Amino acid sequence: MASQRLGLAEESDPNPRESELAVNPFDGLPFSSRYYELLEQRRALPIWAARFIFLEQLESSPSGVVLVSGEPGSGKSTQIPQWCAEFALARGFQEGQVTVTQPHPLAALSLAMRVADEMDITLGHEVGYSIPQEDCTGPDTLLRFCWDRLLLQEVASTRGTGAWGVLVLDEAQERSVASDLLQGLLRNARLGNLPGDSRVVVVTDPALEPKLQAFWGHPPTVHVPRGPGVCPTPVYRDTVPTDRVEAACQAVLELCTKEAPGDVLVYLPSEEEILLCCESLSREVEPLALRGPPPRVLPLHPGHGPAVQAAYEDMDLGARRIVVTHWLADFSFSLPSIRHVIDSGLELRSVSERDEGMWGLKIEVARSDLSWPWLWGARRQVYNPQIRAESQVLRPISKCQAEARRLRARGIPPGSCLCLYPKSFLELEAPPLPAPRICEENLSPLVLLLKRRQIAEPGECHFLDRPAPEALMQALEDLDYLAALDDDGNLSDLGVILSEFPLPPELAKALLASCEFDCVDEMLTLAAMLTAAPGFTHPPLSAEESALRRALEHMDGDHSSLIQVYEAFIQSGADEAWCQARGLNWAALCHAQKLRGELLELMQRIELPLSQPAFGSEQNRRDLQKALVSGYFLKVARDTDGTGNYLLLTHKHVAQLSPYCCYRSRRSPARPPPWVLYHNFSISKDNCLSIVSEIQPQMLVELAPPYFLSNLPPSESRDLLNQLREEMADSSTESESPPTQEFGDACVLQ
Repeated sequence: MASQRLGLAEESDPNPRESELAVNPFDGLPFSSRYYELLEQRRALPIWAARFIFLEQLESSPSGVVLVSGEPGSGKSTQIPQWCAEFALARGFQEGQVTVTQPHPLAALSLAMRVADEMDITLGHEVGYSIPQEDCTGPDTLLRFCWDRLLLQEVASTRGTGAWGVLVLDEAQERSVASDLLQGLLRNARLGNLPGDSRVVVVTDPALEPKLQAFWGHPPTVHVPRGPGVCPTPVYRDTVPTDRVEAACQAVLELCTKEAPGDVLVYLPSEEEILLCCESLSREVEPLALRGPPPRVLPLHPGHGPAVQAAYEDMDLGARRIVVTHWLADFSFSLPSIRHVIDSGLELRSVSERDEGMWGLKIEVARSDLSWPWLWGARRQVYNPQIRAESQVLRPISKCQAEARRLRARGIPPGSCLCLYPKSFLELEAPPLPAPRICEENLSPLVLLLKRRQIAEPGECHFLDRPAPEALMQALEDLDYLAALDDDGNLSDLGVILSEFPLPPELAKALLASCEFDCVDEMLTLAAMLTAAPGFTHPPLSAEESALRRALEHMDGDHSSLIQVYEAFIQSGADEAWCQARGLNWAALCHAQKLRGELLELMQRIELPLSQPAFGSEQNRRDLQKALVSGYFLKVARDTDGTGNYLLLTHKHVAQLSPYCCYRSRRSPARPPPWVLYHNFSISKDNCLSIVSEIQPQMLVELAPPYFLSNLPPSESRDLLNQLREEMADSSTESESPPTQEFGDACVLQ
């Protein structure tokens, strides 16, 4: 067996004082005393009992696939990667490194730090990680933790990827798009750039085990025994509280007053509620007369960035921790000190491109680092393909998630689990498993990726759960409108270039169109801002802040305002205080600055033409609008009655401008722009168009594909556009010589 050939320190259970000469086989240095301290903790994990069984199955699996099934907190995510590294080391890493995917970038960071500590090696050398805006790997990296979307893009790259000997797909039960698609591609055996003798380890919660067993053809399965400790009996409330934050805070304060031992984990649906709860608890726990140091209130969500590591620091200082989180900690981020769980039973799935861009992801495309924040969300989103809109959905968690949350309080003696909902709510409303993300997202980027892998029809790919046919058809239709597909349905030359950009297809198309319209500098800024930092973080808190914001608004609309915000941010020297005074997110703007540089580097690498900055000139204003319309003609709306009720062209939904829109904040009672191009439409109690700029309908007729206009649903707007198209065609025909077109030629990239 692999472990027997290694002779690692943990095989012989040595005394640290008698093992000063024991050498770490990964770096050739003697083991430290901390290694043995952590080794004792590792041996106490439930999964340790399955160590030899796992290594045997990994060595002998006929298909090269091993399934690992165990409950949250059993040690799967920290120990399986180390054992795979032992296995690969015994084979001399002939097939390549061990790659471990995580559905959340923060989990990849946290695990890499913990595993490097347990293996007694240097983080960034033998153990590394690839997370948003930080690639901490090197030529000596043998074990890499990364976001699953990163690996998916590497696999899809036409330039190939570095070989791996063992691939670990962790937390498969979270059903991320990348995890599901990677499994489908691997099962299809279409990954010609993967090594022939590689191993695949799929790690999951027992709830998804039967489905994965059937999908993979019943591979060898390692079952992790249940660990010591007793699970608490859930205590249910009679009714759902009207104020979840207040109810959660009261429950925490009661635990603090009783001085029940152990840390507290609070689950709320959204980041906004997490922040409100943390602020409220920080105020209310301070005056409590408690023995020992005051409790520490810690938020745990993606928008908090690497600061979430505070939940793992100073665990021996004696202060109670109150960790407030959401779905992120359902399966990831196990905290052994947790003894009390307060569960709201809800999750909020919605779109927030501002939050999605808090971090951009560094990804290698021909050895370059690029950001892909549009592929992962600090919030979750539910996409409706029929109306091309994201919806805010507050809904019950699954029974699997509820059980995982209850298990967090397991111990001797058992802790407590307070559910802020009736038992019938869970039994009647909650689905058995979390919804597959692939069935709830805009599939255009996914289809573009599958086309890049030369899979002719996305329907041919194996999926754990197949997306709805209408979602796939809508994605194909959108890519066809963007000229990303040729007449045979394969990627066009333009589509190949679009697939290289870490942007949504429509934004990538607008950036490419800017090469034709000589506004690349401005579109680079706009693409980075739309991805990383589109807009203000909160309503104005004072008249002074409101005045500072108005100074950043541009007469041409929100898109130009974003460019103006970015340029003012750079002129301020990227000053954090400058951002705070205007309600701007300093970290997001810093990420926008990095992303802009990465996009510029990519354009230079593939030898696309650039242009000099000309923001503010009359010609540049029109050129920028042309570039935007070339990519966003699918997102145009018309004010039907002059009062700001906008009818969307592609369907008959009516929406209003967002309260953050610059047209809404202007003092003069100007009429809303009759035709607008928008960046996002979300369905909520107030259907809103966000990031909006005025356009001229002539420009839309000039630049949108003719068959797109013909395929619009019947409406007065479509009739006006078709009438305008006929008038423009007649005018062109009657001219003795071709006139200079006011709006320029259609983008040649189209």
